[in-house]
Amino acid sequence: MDVLLAEKRGFCYGVTAAICEAEKALQLYGQANVYALGPIIHNKQVCQKLEQAGLRVVEKLQEVPPGGVVLIRSHGVSPDVMEALQARGLATVDATCKLVKRAQAVVGQLHEEGYRVVMIGDKDHPEVTGVVAYAPQVIIVDSEDDIDRLIPERARLGIVAQTTHAPEKVGRLIGYIAAKPFREIKVVSTLCMEVGRRQQSAIDLCGKVDVMFVLGGLHSANTRELADLCRKEGVPTYHLENWAQFQPEMVAGRKTAGVTAGASTPEWVVQEFVEQLRLLN
Repeated sequence: MDVLLAEKRGFCYGVTAAICEAEKALQLYGQANVYALGPIIHNKQVCQKLEQAGLRVVEKLQEVPPGGVVLIRSHGVSPDVMEALQARGLATVDATCKLVKRAQAVVGQLHEEGYRVVMIGDKDHPEVTGVVAYAPQVIIVDSEDDIDRLIPERARLGIVAQTTHAPEKVGRLIGYIAAKPFREIKVVSTLCMEVGRRQQSAIDLCGKVDVMFVLGGLHSANTRELADLCRKEGVPTYHLENWAQFQPEMVAGRKTAGVTAGASTPEWVVQEFVEQLRLLN
């Protein structure tokens, strides 16, 4: 089978940096002494490798014993969590993506400047729950229906977005907000340009293939966005974690397949998938 790869795909800078921080922490502090507050990135295969190397994943800070080292995941955490870490005297290794850190700072600055902060993003995503904690009463919107929650008063709004959201979606929602009678709207772009480049590369590839495969964690927001964008292009699209989830009927009657990957997906997963796909008649 003919297989074409998206030019831009896979690991972004933030994911690469987070993995490096985790590996360095394990070497420096010893195995089974480093604790991550939740999965460091949204990719099962990478997280399993790190856990095999000794990284322990916990959901609550109380699960970290005295003397443990806490690895802050790439999605970041709220100020309350950072204060709790300091209060317990726990050493930390901060693997927060630098763009997420910027979003945290922007939210705090907008609040200080007197804006009512609005964040465009998935309210259940760990990045969003951490970022909105940097200002009081941040309103999260992710659809046109959510915009109705914005009181149509002559308020001053400061708008940011989840770093992995598609620019097209963010722009559309900002347009809806701008149609409301607010006194002032200030938009600060917090989008990851690397994620945007991967989205555009996937869209370009859709015009050259008759089926698309988007590889990455099923809980990865940017990978889901990639799959959604490909489907909007009218190409049959499958979001899979790896080759083990492939089914032959997915390519029945297809001649050319396109493959891309989310920002948390390692290249070895991509290459294994491509090699197997090319063996098909």
